[in-house]
Amino acid sequence: MTGRPRVADGTLPVLVVLTTLLVALAFAGGAYTEPSGYLALLKRAAPLVLLAIGQYFVIVSGGFDLSVGSLVTAQVVIAARLVDGDDGNTGWTIALLLGLGCLVGLVNGLLTTRLLVPSFIVTLGMLLVLDGAVFLWTGGAPRGALSSSFRVLGRGAVDAPVLGPVPWSVFVLAAVLIAAVLFMRGGTGRTLLAVGDNDNAVRLAGGRVERLRVLAFVLSGLLAALAAILLAGFAGVSAQVGEGLEFRAITAVVLGGVAIGGGRGSVVAAAAGALSLEALFSLLNLLGVSGALESAVQGVIIIAAVAYAAHGSLLRRKVKVRKPELA
Repeated sequence: MTGRPRVADGTLPVLVVLTTLLVALAFAGGAYTEPSGYLALLKRAAPLVLLAIGQYFVIVSGGFDLSVGSLVTAQVVIAARLVDGDDGNTGWTIALLLGLGCLVGLVNGLLTTRLLVPSFIVTLGMLLVLDGAVFLWTGGAPRGALSSSFRVLGRGAVDAPVLGPVPWSVFVLAAVLIAAVLFMRGGTGRTLLAVGDNDNAVRLAGGRVERLRVLAFVLSGLLAALAAILLAGFAGVSAQVGEGLEFRAITAVVLGGVAIGGGRGSVVAAAAGALSLEALFSLLNLLGVSGALESAVQGVIIIAAVAYAAHGSLLRRKVKVRKPELA
């Protein structure tokens, strides 16, 4: 043991991919020759990165959360209706949205752990419930408006030396990422990772497997609510604002090398995967590639990343088997 920090499996490849994309952006678009261009990229990517971090908690513990996209849409629609353009309604509405996100995550977690329904089915059902509720409430046309104070986190900025205006969403993203890293390095985070790897071993060691999985869903719901607040401030109100975000978040996590089925992966790599995905779509847009190809690109990324992970895992097992023969 040397005590030196070790890069988690899957982190280095996605950081190389991210660096390559950021350099390519500098060559493809003049806006990315200045810090402001990359700050704008972070501002756009912040909601997806938050969703990817939340999805990471669920996937690394052995589950899936397909409800986050619909939850984002529901949160934005509810916020517009409750705030209704009045700055006085901002504070308690944000608190309500965060609480609602936790509640949806809690329901997902309890249904998964108590009724033993696969998380894929539970969260798919929650997706449909939220979609139906939003359509029933709005008729497809959201009502109300967001106040200027509500939109500060999503579109506001703070002047900084050299960098210029730094979006508030960048500060929010940095705070969440630091908190997530510290959480995963603590005892609860390490145990959550172990649950995805071997829940029976954790249970035999006295770990509360069900509570940890519920916690993962609650964190996912909380971060989805925070992502909705940023997205609403940046993009405004729409009944389709969260459409497809659940698949983007899963793609980002898989691109970050997090193992499907749980037990392996880094939260930093998951965040880098989300930022890489946003950088890739920005690059394709600069190159004039049709946005209609985004879904196809996500599908290719998922298949390639899972295939790479499986191949790497098989190679590591072969190396371990051969080591005693070389000794």
